[in-house]
Amino acid sequence: MSQDARKGPKIGVLVPFTNTNLEPDMLAMCPTGCTMHFQRLGGYDVEEIPDAEQMAGLGASDIDHDLRMIAGVRPKAVIYGCTSATLTHGPRFDRDLAAKINARTGAFSITAAGSLITALQALKATQVGFASPYVGDINDQAIAFLEQHSVETVQRADIGRALDNYGQGELSPNEVFELALKADTPRAQAIVLSCTDMRSVETIQHIEEEVGKPVVASNQAMIFSLCRLLGLTRNPGMPGMLFDRL
Repeated sequence: MSQDARKGPKIGVLVPFTNTNLEPDMLAMCPTGCTMHFQRLGGYDVEEIPDAEQMAGLGASDIDHDLRMIAGVRPKAVIYGCTSATLTHGPRFDRDLAAKINARTGAFSITAAGSLITALQALKATQVGFASPYVGDINDQAIAFLEQHSVETVQRADIGRALDNYGQGELSPNEVFELALKADTPRAQAIVLSCTDMRSVETIQHIEEEVGKPVVASNQAMIFSLCRLLGLTRNPGMPGMLFDRL
């Protein structure tokens, strides 16, 4: 990275403290001229299965300290990097959290759940196949979240077992690929892969080649939203048909 590159927009990213894949994905897709700066979030019990109660607790936890820390880099935008933490509360909560982040940091605010909607609207996709590593209740809430934004889930693929906070991130790209194929159906206009700790970004191109339709993944969608918000251009690290809509 050149010294000049470090003079561009600084992007703050809030990361659940057990998440091991969001940071590598963000760095791989980082828009040219930007730098990424991370702050880890608590608010949930690492020993518990990340069910709806745990994730709703994360979304509702006090993040004022974390916002003060990330505000220290004077970010142009702050990304809230957990999808289930806000979609478990619904669209209004997601919007209110984004507004709070903006008020506390003075930065543009992007949430993972909101970015899925931004991406699907850019693709004009109103019927989707949905896949995630979540337990059942969160999947139900995720589908309801999409429905409240006029997106119908026409096929759903669950991982089939309860994964702990590390298990979600330990799914291999090949397992994500197979999960995505289970979510596909002729009626689906796009495939949604929800979870910032799932290794979706690495397999987006492979899935799209197989199904012939766009894939929208949480981390990819956040970078897409960031590029749209700041007027940034695509670089080779940004995978998927979604970025054709920049």
